[in-house]
Amino acid sequence: MHFDFSAALTLATFVTGIIAGIYWLTQRSKEELVDPKEPFLVEYSKSFFPVLLFVLVLRSFIFEPFRIPSSSMMPTLLIGDFILVNKFSYGVRLPVINTKFIEVSKPKRGDVMVFRYPKDESLDYIKRIIALPGDKVGYFDKHVYVNGQRITQKPLGLYEGAGQGADMSGALLQQELLPDQEHNILIVQDRPSIEGETIVPEGHYFMMGDNRDNSNDSRYWGTVPEENIVGQAVMIWMNWDSGIDWARLGSTIN
Repeated sequence: MHFDFSAALTLATFVTGIIAGIYWLTQRSKEELVDPKEPFLVEYSKSFFPVLLFVLVLRSFIFEPFRIPSSSMMPTLLIGDFILVNKFSYGVRLPVINTKFIEVSKPKRGDVMVFRYPKDESLDYIKRIIALPGDKVGYFDKHVYVNGQRITQKPLGLYEGAGQGADMSGALLQQELLPDQEHNILIVQDRPSIEGETIVPEGHYFMMGDNRDNSNDSRYWGTVPEENIVGQAVMIWMNWDSGIDWARLGSTIN
């Protein structure tokens, strides 16, 4: 069974706030010379409510931490990276129901984005935006095509993996040149790729992993609707893969 932390946090904040608020209102209406001893439940509600409220606001509207569990975004993100996701980059949403109530900006081609997996919305996925609403996007012979233009790749040599990503050693390390954005990808030449072409529906985004031959993405299950967006991945704040990789701490995600 999937544990919905966001719903649990929202409920806990609401309940402790109601208990503390009702007790405060009832005590204000009494004229007593000595404050009565607070019930156990009220005492704990008053203590935890400010903390829960702070965490709820921070996690829902500002930044949310995630851990990278797979190799699908190598070499940009490694297994064991802990990242921060900007929750207001693409608009401010209400927790749990995820309804946007403040528009900020639109996702851009090349952004690394966290979203709820369309086939199972209890799962959070992270991929790169390759095509925007209305774009015609294709993938043939290990290359991306956007609106008929083949996206250039520049060879950077062979990739040398480490830790849990060591099995990707020997893959081709390429620099992919999307319009206004450059990033590195991995290609396994002798591994078959799913190929095809589609037009991205309005309000949807076509997502791909940077580890092109090891990514379950829009090539397999389709596009991501706008309402499934969680936020933009912006920074690596920790990496733990058999120890701390100090060189990755504080790195921005491009």
